[in-house]
Amino acid sequence: MQTKFIAVAIALAFAGSAGAQEIVKIGHVGPVSGPQSHLGKDNENGANMAVNDLNAKGIKIGGKPVKFVLVLEDDGADPKQGTTVAQKLVDAKVNGVVGHLNSGTTVPASRIYYNAGIPQVSPASTNPVYTKQKFNTTFRVVANDSKLGGTLGKYAVEKLGAKKIAVIDDRTAYGMGVATEFIKGAKGAQIVDKQFTNDKATDFNAILTSIKAKNPDLVFFGGMDAVGGPLLRQMKALGIKAKFMGGDGVCTDALPRLAGTAAADGVVTCAEAGGVPPELQKNMDEFRARYKKAYNQEVQLYAPYVYDSVMTLAQAMQDAGSSDPKQYLPFLKKVKYQGVTGLITFDQYGDINDGALTLFTYTGGKKTKMEVVK
Repeated sequence: MQTKFIAVAIALAFAGSAGAQEIVKIGHVGPVSGPQSHLGKDNENGANMAVNDLNAKGIKIGGKPVKFVLVLEDDGADPKQGTTVAQKLVDAKVNGVVGHLNSGTTVPASRIYYNAGIPQVSPASTNPVYTKQKFNTTFRVVANDSKLGGTLGKYAVEKLGAKKIAVIDDRTAYGMGVATEFIKGAKGAQIVDKQFTNDKATDFNAILTSIKAKNPDLVFFGGMDAVGGPLLRQMKALGIKAKFMGGDGVCTDALPRLAGTAAADGVVTCAEAGGVPPELQKNMDEFRARYKKAYNQEVQLYAPYVYDSVMTLAQAMQDAGSSDPKQYLPFLKKVKYQGVTGLITFDQYGDINDGALTLFTYTGGKKTKMEVVK
């Protein structure tokens, strides 16, 4: 009888302990439907890995055990849908948000999070506007377009020897932003043509015919791989011999599949808004191996930055001893987190300090690292 009483008491004690566990909700938004779903799912996987790791460690905040849970939303890379799901996350009383992928959804959604006082860390959006709105809730863990586009423009002229350049953008906040900064950086080259398309286009015959007549030696595209791949295919079909350059949106493992033989050795140069120096490569390689084991596929692009974004939020909460956005937001501003992608600290705007870029090309159908620049 006494043994039974002890067993019941132990069971009740464990039940009470479990009941005392605080739930910390992390919202994640990305385009998990539509042409960019492979990138959105990649981001979502990175968030899942982070939350699983946090829960496996038995993280405590303010001395209390917590359980992290993800609240997942799909913005379809559409600004209107992005603001709708942002409000859903606010209504769900999430403690913080990681996302969105695209600048075109991140920027309008950021006002909703700001009005609700919820910290938002973007793992991928690069348009400078995002952190220049004077919202104290906006942060990002990658370099912005001023650095990304400007570095690519300079590289095109100084390293690739481009003299006549055609520029295409997809009219999104990201595409226009990175193309504008590329042009600023391409000093010394002649911009022979500027064209635009949209982020769901499949037929580029008209704009490419115009570009072919200008005989450029390099074409820069501001947009994502779902458009950049078919664009490359049609460039080859029209006999355009120019080199192809793009930002992080096209710099994916999926590009050779989308572009086919048009992404031949050395034709494409692109940059990721992020990168790790050699001394941190071991950590990145270990992350990629764990990711592949968990999801049976390679990292597409931003999963490591999503992982670090979640971990950075958790670090700020631990530093503050609270998951209440009002309490931990000041600690997020001064956080120091040594992540998979490097040391994460933020400047006065919420941009990452000393953000790196990684330049890539494609060889034998595989993305090949060229160099990390800061």
